[in-house]
Parts: sequence; structure tokens; C-alpha cells
Amino acid sequence: MAFRDKRVLLVIGGGIAAYKSLELIRRLRERGAKVRTVMTRAAQEFVTPLAVGAIAGERTFTDLFDPSTEFDVGHIRLARDADVVVVAPATADLMAKIAGGHADDLASTVLLATDKRVLLAPAMNPAMWSHPATQRNLARLLEDGIATVGPNEGEMAESGEAGVGRMAEPDQIVSALEGLIVAVPPARLLKGRRVLVTSGPTREPIDPVRYISNHSSGRQGHAVARAAADAGAEVLLISGPVDIADPKGVKTVHVETAAQMLRAAEDALPVDVAIFAAAVADWRVAEQAKEKLKKTNGKASIDLVENPDVLATIARHKKRPQLVIGFAAETERLIENARTKLKSKGCDWIVANDVSPETGVFGGARNTVHLVTKEKVEDWPPQTKEAVAAGLIRRIAEALDGNGVRA
Repeated sequence: MAFRDKRVLLVIGGGIAAYKSLELIRRLRERGAKVRTVMTRAAQEFVTPLAVGAIAGERTFTDLFDPSTEFDVGHIRLARDADVVVVAPATADLMAKIAGGHADDLASTVLLATDKRVLLAPAMNPAMWSHPATQRNLARLLEDGIATVGPNEGEMAESGEAGVGRMAEPDQIVSALEGLIVAVPPARLLKGRRVLVTSGPTREPIDPVRYISNHSSGRQGHAVARAAADAGAEVLLISGPVDIADPKGVKTVHVETAAQMLRAAEDALPVDVAIFAAAVADWRVAEQAKEKLKKTNGKASIDLVENPDVLATIARHKKRPQLVIGFAAETERLIENARTKLKSKGCDWIVANDVSPETGVFGGARNTVHLVTKEKVEDWPPQTKEAVAAGLIRRIAEALDGNGVRA
């Protein structure tokens, strides 16, 4: 089980949904997790520390200045002595504190001090959830690498109120937590290895204000870079223009065009592993206009030429990495096209995924991939992009250790 012997720190915020935290604790313990709990002062107005502690099987922590725990820097120990942290319910106030880096009570101090993955389960009135301030805070939290689950749509505790703001159900939170736990590979899997990752789209300018690009968010590539760093590798991430923060512990080079991405990749060699998750534009304009193109009454046309093939170039480079992995984002004949790409590019593996609009992969939190090698196809289950990244890092470590990377 994913939770066996795992330590979960649950921070309970002050909202009516706090009653669901009791069921969440029970579900986690059923799955083998050890659950420690922290409650805000407002949370204690909805459920008691006695009830929470009884279900968790140990005392609940409530006070930043508790002399019985702070003699050994208790809030730091709470922050670090966990495998994953979940905030449920995550109120608008708590989200604002975390986004702003506040630390004026035990809950906010623990969340500022932790170096573990954090999952928020927001819960609040729909008007509070949709307020620009809350959405700004949410964007900041996502950029900082904090994961979220929910909120759901439905009726609120207030009579006659309905909309998006209900806290995710305990089973949904457990599932999201499981994804985070699975998404953390062992710290020394790639110790001593150098890994190159590309991520995001490229932009090919047409004129000073227009460009050719695609919908790639960079979330999968950034997750791979972070997972490689978590596994102990020295990681260089080459990122196209994205709206997400650079992963912690990763050296990041920012580029715009395919040509710039190729130059950065060649400059990074030699490396042990190269993972090309970026959605590189296949075409660029033959000649970029120096001034903004004007609309005319007739049809407009531009001449396109092929961009350099970053994946194929590195796969055939004189400093070729030991393992070269490409991504294939397809909308039809997924496996057939991935196998064709594997052969034509000269790489070792292809991670194939369906990016049809109905899948929600571009910009979404989840992905369903197939690992295509020369010998077989591995069908992976739908999972978070972080879990996909962790699974890929594990497979890379296995291949490097077994020297079977060209299979």
C-alpha cells in the first residue's frame, strides 16, 4: 500500500468542512498511514482536539508556544517529520497566509518550515473562492509547487448557497495524497548522474507581435526535472516560455525558439540521460517580418521552413547520452505514431500521450502515458503528472543500473 509506514501531517483549518477531517484521518489510518494533526484556533470551533486526537491515535498540536513541545523546536520537527503535508480544509485565510509566507500561528509556521510536498483541499463560500484575491493566492501557491484537490461544486452549509467551494471528499483527498507520495522517488536513485530535460512549448516569431506556438503548459516536463532532482541527479532544465515556476534544486535555462533550445541542449552535453518533454514547434517562418504585418482584404500567406529536430540531433550526436527519451504528443494512432517516431528519431524510448482536447492533458494535472521501447509498450494508468514523472525516473534508474538502456 502507498501509505504503509508513511507519515502524514494533517493541518485542519477553521471551516465547517473540518468535520470531514475526522473521516479523512480514519481513511488514511486504514491504509497504513501514521497521521499527526495540527489545528488552527478557528478549527477548534468546529471540531475538538480531543476528537481529532482520539481518531488519529495521538495528541493534536494547537499552540505555537506550547512549552511541552517547543523545548526541542517542535514546530520544525512537525514540519520535517512527515512524508507529505495536507491542509484540509484549506480556508481562504490559510491560503492567503501560505501564499504570503506568514507564520503567526502553529499551522502557518509549520507550513512555512516544511520541505515536503503540500496538498491543499480548499473549502469556502463560492464568492470567497471566486474572489480575485483568492485566485491570485491560488496562482501563487501553484507556482510554488503546492498541489490542490477540489474544491467541488454543490450546496454549501449556508442555506440556499451553492456553487464551487465544497471541500473534496475524503476519498478524493486520499487519492490525491497517494499521487504525491508515489511521485517522490527515492533520494539516491540517480545520485551522481547528469540529466537534461526540455519542457514547455517554443515560440517561433512571425513578426514583432505574433508567433507560432502550442498549448503545452510545461507541467509534465517540469515535473520530470523535479523528480530527477529529488532522486539525486544533477539536472539542467531547458524551458520554453511557461507560466509556472522553475523547479527547486534545478538549474534552468530559459529559451524561446527551437534553435535556441537545440543550442542549449548541445551546450549541456555530455549528460547521462536526456529527456525531451518539450513540445517543439515543427515549423518557423522562412523570414521574420521586421514590422507588424497588416491585415489586407485578400488572403494572407506565410512561407514556413522546418525547425531543427532537437530530439533527433541529440540522439545522433557524437556526445550522445547513454539514454535518450522523447515524448510523443498525438491526437490519433497514438502507439503507431510513437513507434514511427522512435525509429525516425533514433532515440531509446518514447513516452506517448494522447493530447486530444477532450483529454485535458495540455494544462491539466493528470496524464495517461505509454512507454514505447524497441521491444515493447508499457501502458501506464491515468495518474498525476508528478506520478508519471516519478515512474519515469524509476524506470530510468532501473535501465541505467541494468545497462539495458537501448532495449
